Amino acid sequence: MQRMYSFIIPVYNRPQEVLELLESFLKLDFQQPFEVVIVEDGSTDTAEIIVEKFRKSLSISYFFKTNTGPGDSRNFGMERARGNYFIILDSDCLLPPHYLNTVDSYLNKTFYHCFGGSDAAHESFSDLQKAINYSMTSFLTTGGIRGSEKSVVHFEPRSFNMGISKEAFTETGGFAKIHPGEDPDLSQRILKAGFKTTFIPNAYVYHKRRISWKKFYVQVKKFGLARPILNQWHPSAAKITYWLPTLFILFVVASVLFSLIFHPIFIVSLALYIILIFADASVKNRSLFIGILSVAAVFIQFFGYGLAFLKSSFFITILKKDPRKQFPSLFFK
Repeated sequence: MQRMYSFIIPVYNRPQEVLELLESFLKLDFQQPFEVVIVEDGSTDTAEIIVEKFRKSLSISYFFKTNTGPGDSRNFGMERARGNYFIILDSDCLLPPHYLNTVDSYLNKTFYHCFGGSDAAHESFSDLQKAINYSMTSFLTTGGIRGSEKSVVHFEPRSFNMGISKEAFTETGGFAKIHPGEDPDLSQRILKAGFKTTFIPNAYVYHKRRISWKKFYVQVKKFGLARPILNQWHPSAAKITYWLPTLFILFVVASVLFSLIFHPIFIVSLALYIILIFADASVKNRSLFIGILSVAAVFIQFFGYGLAFLKSSFFITILKKDPRKQFPSLFFK
């Protein structure tokens, strides 16, 4: 069956991001028709004027709806899309020119009903964005937890770069109203429905992560709160690696206390890890300053996620609380 791709992009008060994303669509080297679906999720600062500028150069649909969250907005877009294969993007992403050719070539060789790709930092990103990207993607942090090209069978795509066939969407009903966590939840339901997921190497997007230190902490904290809920919903997907940030906190606390109480040698392992992060991030980003920021980003990520994960595990796993009542901020009505 011939595939017609529809890009589904929920947006909330981010017209400048939509402009930059749509500009990257114009640079795609894909020759077949594709569709772009913009779903405005109750924004007060809309991208409607921006979208109008691209109507002659892109096959583009624009919808406005009340605010019900990104997951429901993606479902809204997929229900109205003309294509039979949907690619989900966040509005703060940019596409490299080869992106759609890479996806299409891969699916032509071996078809999958769901795929995911990685994210990278564009050279135009700020130092903070590059540091946070390093923290979120490096295998020296937690970047490898959700999988890679070595885990093509049970890869859990993330909704900033995720493909899903119309058949899989229809079968599963799409995204749930939890956020964050709606993407791994859908990935698990896709697998349970008998479809396969995969990782497509080189199908990366440039992910800006429109973020400050405060917003980054809030984001990773929510990720930590959501994970035990997802583990409860999908026990077979639970991994010991999800405990790594919490264990890292214990390691840091123990290293500092033991070095103060017993001997400075207990701080050596932690110091070596910090030096490794600094050196690796500095080399990969060709900047000592980004190396310093990356160390800060790693600690914010681990502590934000790890403490929230521990808290959520206590209430959800041990006390058996109702997730929607215990953490209502994670759910849209």
